[in-house]
This record gives sequence, structure tokens and C-alpha cells, in this order.
Amino acid sequence: MKLKKVLALGLMFVMTTGLVACGSEKPVADDAVDQENVSAEDSSEAEDTGKTSDVTITFATNVVGTKAEALKEACKAFEEESGYTVDFQAPGDSYEELMKTKMSANELPDVFTTHGWSVARYSDYLMTVNDFEWAADIDDQIKSVITDAGGNMYVLPVDIDIAGVIYNADVLDAAGVNPDDIKTWDDFTAACEKIKATGVTPVHIGGKDSWPIGQCFEWIAPSYYITDDSNSKADDLKTGTFDAETWKEIGGLLDTWVKAGYVNEDALTADYNADVQSFAEGNAAFGFYGNYFAVDAKGVNPDAKIGMIPIPSASEGDEGSLAAGEDIAVGVWKDSSVKEEAIELLNYLAQPEVLKGIAETAGCKAGLKSVTADIGEIGTYLNKCADVEAFPYFDREYLPSGMWDIMCSTGADILLQKDGAVDKAAAIMEQNYNDKFVP
Repeated sequence: MKLKKVLALGLMFVMTTGLVACGSEKPVADDAVDQENVSAEDSSEAEDTGKTSDVTITFATNVVGTKAEALKEACKAFEEESGYTVDFQAPGDSYEELMKTKMSANELPDVFTTHGWSVARYSDYLMTVNDFEWAADIDDQIKSVITDAGGNMYVLPVDIDIAGVIYNADVLDAAGVNPDDIKTWDDFTAACEKIKATGVTPVHIGGKDSWPIGQCFEWIAPSYYITDDSNSKADDLKTGTFDAETWKEIGGLLDTWVKAGYVNEDALTADYNADVQSFAEGNAAFGFYGNYFAVDAKGVNPDAKIGMIPIPSASEGDEGSLAAGEDIAVGVWKDSSVKEEAIELLNYLAQPEVLKGIAETAGCKAGLKSVTADIGEIGTYLNKCADVEAFPYFDREYLPSGMWDIMCSTGADILLQKDGAVDKAAAIMEQNYNDKFVP
């Protein structure tokens, strides 16, 4: 498991310091993107291309905000070049349910982003991309994540979501915490105590949006189940066995933080934007999010000093890890009635300057080895962690589809400090795992 032009918009959002999941589902961090269809602006220009202008390609994406704007601008540029029309859709929170409905009807968008599920959920609906010219250039850190057991790939990884624990450097410095000393969750808890003593909230959770609760488990769970080579339960999870006692340890860690006052008291009424605001203004220390969190925080406070450390281990002697997965990954529906034109759009997005601009907007490493995204000091942290093991996002790789919401809801009970919430969370997770697991 060791994983060793044209878009000026991208440069506007590149952060100057810090690093940046998916959790596993993409957040709605910015104002929603205008959902109007993108149309070719001048039919006479379309005629100049020698192509028909009555072709419409539907493009659906889970991302919103600045990343969706970057994709939308790329689609506009493609329209001008090709003479086609791109019906661009970014429905935000409703994307996943919308796509499930479309899969049931086998009526998918011609081109769409897979939000971490190109293999497990969408591979039966997508054309393979192994023979595309750019496929050989896919970065090794994402290649294994988007490749199925048969060696097939189904998406263009525009960028790579490689994530650890995001921290506010000024907050840690004021509390006398050296981030490089945080190796285990015990170290992390000790750091939280020092930070709390300065009057700053160590961990801010925007639980009103639900998914930030799941993010906590997304970050904690791998160190207990997966990353300890001497006690890994990865094979068990892959073959149908869920260890509920281990989940009690995971839930218990969150419970400990809540009881100690390390989590904001309004964790169930604050939303993700409150996380960003609090973190950016130095009122919170840590964030369990992907690189987008640092980008969003820099959007609130460009002077914020942001860094990243590997995800701590569960015990002494184990090494920290990173989460790795798809961020903006784009595929073509295999039954599209405009497949050739859709492929043209996919290849357009793979052009170095186009892909580079989108990756820079996302604040992430480009998904192709030959493309270097200018992401400021974010790259410094990525280079610093180059030798740290990166594992696929926990729920995407090791849990049956449909368990993300269970992680979020059981975590909410722990935040509420309901009686027996930790034990109940473990029991509910185990039952749902058993119900949903497919051999």
C-alpha cells in the first residue's frame, strides 16, 4: 500500500503558505456556482472550427466554489475552441443522490467527476482511459487509487488529494507546541491541552453540515485499523470482518476530546464555514480536512500561517500517515451519445496549462507527473512528507458503500454526549457494516 491561459483564475486562489478529503465527500465551502448552462458565445466562431455547433455535452461535478468556477472556465474555453456546447452542472450537496438516481436509470452525464468513487461506484458506467496518451503520465501517488483489480483506470485525475492534519502555525506557536513533535494521538491530545490553556479551541467541528463529523473518523480510524503493519485489520475489513472494539477506541478518542473541552461547544450548530472562519482568524488550531480547507482559510485571511503534519499514529513506534484520494477526477460515461465529443473535452482538460490552472485553484498537486502546479508553500509540506505512507481514504477503501452517513450520525451522538454513545456507535457501525458488506 506504499504510494511513493489558459486559466488565470487558478493563480488567483493559490495559497502562499500551508498544506492542504473528501472526507470523503466534497464540501460546500464557498458560494454555490451559477448553475446556468455554459453556451458557445458566438456561432460564427463555431463555424470556423469546422465542427457542428448543435452538439451538447453534459458535464456534472460535485465540486463547488472556486474549483467549480475553474472547471466552468475550462469548459467555456473548450466551447470556444470546439464549437460544442457544454451544459455545466454543479448541484453541490445534492450531487451524490442525483448521481445515484441517474445510475439507476442508466442516464448519466456525458462527463462527470467521481468524488472518490471512480472504481468502487462508477467503474461500470465509465469508459476506460488506459489507452489515452496522458494515461502513462498519471502520478504514481494517485494511480493505485484509481486503478481496479484488473489494472483499468476510468478517470483523468486533474489533481491529487493528499492530506494530513492542517494546523494554524500562529496558534501552535503561541501555545508552545512544535507540530513536528506530534507523532501519536496522545501527543495530539497533549497539544490540545496546551492550546486550550491559551483560550483557543483546539479542534473546531462544523457538525451542522454533518460531514465534518465524519471527517474526524476519516482521519482517526486508519491509525487504529490500517496503518499499523503489526496490527493491521485492513484484510479483515476487506473480507467481511468489522472489529467493533477498535471502533470503541476511535469513538472514545473523540469522546475524550469533547469531555476535556477541546472541541467547540457549538459543534452541532456551527457549520463548515464557521470552521474556516475560526481557523483563519486564529480561534482554532487543527482541521481534519483536505487541502481545500487551507485554501478556504487563506481566502478569509490571506495572512494566516497554515501548515500540515502527517496524521498521528495510534501508538508509539508507529509512523504517521497521509490520506490519499481523488479530488477532481473526471470520466466519460461509456454509453454517452456524444462519446467522441466528450472524449475531446476530457483530452482538453488533460492539456498541461488547463490541468495546471485547475490544480492550482484547488491548491493541490497536479495529477499528471509532467505538470507542476504552482501551489506556493503547500508544495513545501508535500515535499516534506514525500516519504510518509499514503493510504486511500478509509470509508472509500475499507467500508461498504453507504456507511459515510452512519459515521456522521453516530459521531453526532458522541458530540451530544448521549449516554453510551461510544458503545452504541461501535454497535451501529458493526451492524451496518454487516448489512452492507458484499463479498
